[in-house]
Amino acid sequence: MRPGDDARRHSGERRRHGVAGAVITPAAAQLLARLQERHGALMFHQSGGCCDGSSPMCYPSGDFLVGDRDVLLGVLDVGDGVPVWISGPQYEAWKHTQLVIDVVPGRGGGFSLEAPEGVRFLSRGRVFTDDENAALRGAGVITGAAYERGERPSERGPVVALDGPAAPETCGPGGR
Repeated sequence: MRPGDDARRHSGERRRHGVAGAVITPAAAQLLARLQERHGALMFHQSGGCCDGSSPMCYPSGDFLVGDRDVLLGVLDVGDGVPVWISGPQYEAWKHTQLVIDVVPGRGGGFSLEAPEGVRFLSRGRVFTDDENAALRGAGVITGAAYERGERPSERGPVVALDGPAAPETCGPGGR
């Protein structure tokens, strides 16, 4: 089974306790939907640095091999669902933070599918509240190995707006 398979029925790994580990902005969701139309099932892997910085990299499902210790942050509620992965060690550093995938003008790394569009996906972060962290402490994670065995999350990470009174407070360019 490849990452992204069966995503239609399952999503947002950490959402079991009412908290999504990954969400996406409306503009990024629109771009992701267009990319799905062109490329089929997709996935994200939150890059840990090196040549592409710390960007959410978008690939056709199965083009990026998810490692046994990679952690599923969630499945975004776009199209048939888009899994969002992060390396195990990077997850340990970010586990107190909700990943907010946005899109901005400019050209990012050449490996991600949006590169020819003149825009790039961007990671923003929102620190979980004390209550959210308490709810998440008991939640297990779904690793690449567990996903391969068929484990799936129960809900999807929603599309969220970054402006207006209900907007999450994020870090990153344009965050509040």
